[in-house]
Amino acid sequence: MAANEVLLHIKDSFYFEVPKWLWPKNHETVQDFPDVWVRLDPQFQEWQAEQVYHTLSSEGIEGLPGEHDFLHNYEHWKHEEGNHGKPVQRYLAELAAPKSEGGDELAWAKNGLVIANAITAEQYKSSKEAKWAPEKIEGYNHALSGKILIPQLPGTKLRNLYEKEAGFAISKFMVIEVFVAIIIAIVFIAYSRRIAHGKLPKGTLWNMLDVFITFIRDQVAKANIHHGADKFVATLWSLFFFVLGCNLFGLIPWMGSPTGSISVTITLAVAVLFIGMIAGAKEFGVIGVWKNLVPSMDLPFVLAIFILPMMFVIEVMGMLIKHAVLGVRLLANMVAGHVVLLAVMGLAIAVQDQGYLLALPVMVIVLAGSILLSCLELFVAFLQAYVFALLAALFINAETHSH
Repeated sequence: MAANEVLLHIKDSFYFEVPKWLWPKNHETVQDFPDVWVRLDPQFQEWQAEQVYHTLSSEGIEGLPGEHDFLHNYEHWKHEEGNHGKPVQRYLAELAAPKSEGGDELAWAKNGLVIANAITAEQYKSSKEAKWAPEKIEGYNHALSGKILIPQLPGTKLRNLYEKEAGFAISKFMVIEVFVAIIIAIVFIAYSRRIAHGKLPKGTLWNMLDVFITFIRDQVAKANIHHGADKFVATLWSLFFFVLGCNLFGLIPWMGSPTGSISVTITLAVAVLFIGMIAGAKEFGVIGVWKNLVPSMDLPFVLAIFILPMMFVIEVMGMLIKHAVLGVRLLANMVAGHVVLLAVMGLAIAVQDQGYLLALPVMVIVLAGSILLSCLELFVAFLQAYVFALLAALFINAETHSH
């Protein structure tokens, strides 16, 4: 399995992938395909480029090259490294950008970019040029089979199945995060209602939940936050169970781990930073929380005017770096396990056509390795949730404790 294919299976997307036989596609015409897929088709991109040129030509835009040169240059640009499959508006955007400091952009490219953005896949579907060969339709049906596209809000435009063009796009990780939050809310509401009426947490589920809750309260919050730990217990519970839920979803086939996305882990780290600073501001005041970053030092005035500002800058940078590392380390641990597991499973694909003598022992090794790595990832999912909550408690204590 190629490295880019591995990354596509663990990165965020706008679809859920299941086995092809569970979600087959049997589109018969181009009109049946989703707009995001139509916009990726070379035939549509060529039609779009022609429409842009004809519109520019009819408006009498100065400096416009000949039609053959325009289309030829666009096709040549698409064959350059990193430009494969990009639509004409990306080409025009590059032409419209200044080539260098003080350089002139192409005025006609700016107009063409506006025109290209206004051309939709629906317009192409209703045109007489929208005809695909049966072989292309069959190939596209095979590629889309197994992909459950996530419905998007009106006004959202996807660039492809992994990137958005405009609007608010709902991704797979967003759906999983909301689902995890809903599960946590339902379980905790049920748990709180039981203990509110004096019932003991009896049963496997409630006893297991009580063990985690008690552990986070006593061994993470109260053991590491020296002042007002009770105020942060609910926050640490929420962080622990949310990170754990997102981690565990990465072990479910056809799902994914939101904590394998830098945007999710950094957002969690920023949330911890804001929680700590806001709590510190309540404790020491808006200015005092910043002054508290610098340890108290009995320095002569002459030295203090030089050393204290430097210490303040160093402490602020250190605080920001610590929280950035908090997000990056969670990301790295989750992604590393997925990449290794996919690489091991990729061995089976690599030898599937090599005959039974080679394929059979490799399959046994892959199966055993996948089971062991999955067990390791299960352990890591719990471990990283605990470590994240522990470090969050330490950082909150540093920002609410007088140095």
